[in-house]
Amino acid sequence: MHVLVLIFGLFFLAVVMLDAYQTIILPRRPVRRFRITRIFFLATWKPWRFAAGFLRKASAREQFFSSYGPIALLMLIALWAAMLLVGFALLLFGLGTPLTGVMHGSSALSQLRTCLYASGTTLFTLGLGDILPTTHYGRFLVVAEAGVGLAYVALVIGYVPVLYTTFSHREVTVALLDSRAGSPPTAGELILRHNFNGGQHALTAVLAEWERWSAEMLETHVSYPILCYYRSQHDNQSWLSAVTAVLDTCALLITAIEGPTTRQAQLTFAMARHMLVDFGHVFRLEPAEQQLRQSPPQRLPDQEFARLCDSLKGAGVSLCFDDAVRERLDGIRKLYEPHACALAEYLHLELPLWIPSPADPKKKGDTWAALAGLRAPAALSERLGTHISSQSAASRLHDDESHRR
Repeated sequence: MHVLVLIFGLFFLAVVMLDAYQTIILPRRPVRRFRITRIFFLATWKPWRFAAGFLRKASAREQFFSSYGPIALLMLIALWAAMLLVGFALLLFGLGTPLTGVMHGSSALSQLRTCLYASGTTLFTLGLGDILPTTHYGRFLVVAEAGVGLAYVALVIGYVPVLYTTFSHREVTVALLDSRAGSPPTAGELILRHNFNGGQHALTAVLAEWERWSAEMLETHVSYPILCYYRSQHDNQSWLSAVTAVLDTCALLITAIEGPTTRQAQLTFAMARHMLVDFGHVFRLEPAEQQLRQSPPQRLPDQEFARLCDSLKGAGVSLCFDDAVRERLDGIRKLYEPHACALAEYLHLELPLWIPSPADPKKKGDTWAALAGLRAPAALSERLGTHISSQSAASRLHDDESHRR
């Protein structure tokens, strides 16, 4: 029995140390199927989504989802610590290490409890000294566990700030899209707000920024996939809806809109799509993506496509419109929409529309449209005022409750 316990102790230590190394230190995504981190997310995310279904209010449900990422991080750290503690305790028990102390009884269960206590005080470097090993290999295990405990605390101290720095850096670019494409962002609004003299160059700069953002996401979130569960701080914003709106914009620029931004749209499209594909591999979403790929795209029905085209043409956007434009657009959409839809379903995030819904006449006027109306008549001729959406969270100057932390 002691040999079996010793094997289990070695297994626990090997698995948790390898998983922590691959999650915190290794800069690339491991390809092994058996990982504690992956099993942990599978075991906790689905029950979390199920529990969220009982919340009727959308705001409460979104708040519940937003708490999963930080709580899961704390639970994962605690799980690693518990497995290290149990692993060293099983080694002490399996080796039959004699321990001195008033708690050390004669029964196997009492000895196991004492080993767990000794392992806990050693791992967290309490050093109480009430339970002490009396053999050389027992003392070696205590010293080794104390070293592992110090290294574990140091890794956690360095790991958490890296995650939150990466999250904050991600959200800056997402928040900047609010004034450029509305909130939630849409491809039609992003193009319309850049339909002014020199707007094509500004749009090229935005797409270049999102090409770099996608590359940074590919390097950070593939290594730290827990960040994908972190929600944006404001309603109507998410990293997935933002990058999908940018991909929609690139699809329109490549297939239906004339202008010098086509080359940059191709570069941004390639990098952003690469990012979504790799995220699908991380979360094992290939079956869902394949099913979505075999079905026709659903995000842009005919009436919405007609409204999008009318809006763009009415604003003076130059369209290369012919009988095959819809076929070209649907073809390029199949390259990325299945991946975006699969991620949206898995993470319970909403994908954006292609163009904002018609404005509700009961809503208050758009503050940003009023600000644009204060410009000189020469500036008004550029139709900047028509490029502001009532869907923009910025139009409310972040005074409502949905934009307070």
